Amino acid sequence: MRRIVFSVSNSYEGISLRSFLRSYVKISSRLCAKLKRQPGGISRNGLPVKAPDTLHSGDLIALCLQEGEEKAVPVPIPVRIIWEDPDLLICDKPAEMPMYPCPGHPCDSLENAVAYIQLQAHKTFTYRPVYRLDQGTTGLVILAKNAYAASRLAGSVQKTYLAVCEGKLAGSGLIDKPIGLKPGHTIQRAVIACGDCAVTRWRTIFCTGSCSFIAVHLKTGRTHQIRVHFSDFGHPLAGDDMYGGSRKEITRPALHCAEIHFRHPVTGKAIRLRSALPEDMLILLKGNRNDEK
Repeated sequence: MRRIVFSVSNSYEGISLRSFLRSYVKISSRLCAKLKRQPGGISRNGLPVKAPDTLHSGDLIALCLQEGEEKAVPVPIPVRIIWEDPDLLICDKPAEMPMYPCPGHPCDSLENAVAYIQLQAHKTFTYRPVYRLDQGTTGLVILAKNAYAASRLAGSVQKTYLAVCEGKLAGSGLIDKPIGLKPGHTIQRAVIACGDCAVTRWRTIFCTGSCSFIAVHLKTGRTHQIRVHFSDFGHPLAGDDMYGGSRKEITRPALHCAEIHFRHPVTGKAIRLRSALPEDMLILLKGNRNDEK
């Protein structure tokens, strides 16, 4: 169980608990309702408290977050841990590792790996990815160890992706095209008029050989967004045969979540973490650079 304590400052003197939870703690209504039903879920100075109750400077408001059992089968799969504290676990996901067990990958997912990490550390927390990476995409993934951290981080993590796309792409730009399921498909996406809003910003770092090394930022988070947008743009990601890329030089989409920036959901501290470009993408870029000579 994770206990998070908030101190009522002078500026919140006389505020109701309900208003304090909304304006300062920024707890979601769903989690708030759940904690109200839980004995001791929300307390003031160690005693029961009700939503309309008036708070005073110096009061200590505590949230007691109970965790369920980890359900995935623990499997000793190597995964590098970048950061860990009582609220977050941040790891560097390798290529071809799905986020969850799925057909063809019943026990080699990130969830299986994290279950083993918990088993070794004698810890238990519910598996809560703040966002997802495609199976072939490498890089940084944030797991929230409790519902409060997950709620606070949802949609607020700034991510920088590095990708290798086919063809020469210079400068920078913005792609604003809706994305939805490709007609007749259950997994593959496409740019379609009736799709959901999808906005991608990109900047070329350098061009080499027959490809371009680019940095990408997403304003929305649609499934396969980067892969679909660059395919539609005429520059599919290298290795992404689902969307027109060639697997000749790399066997998975050349896409890496290289940097994340966010404020810690409990401490408020600004955190910026980076992950080095994986070996297969380095080899791809080096090979194309050699082709130029």
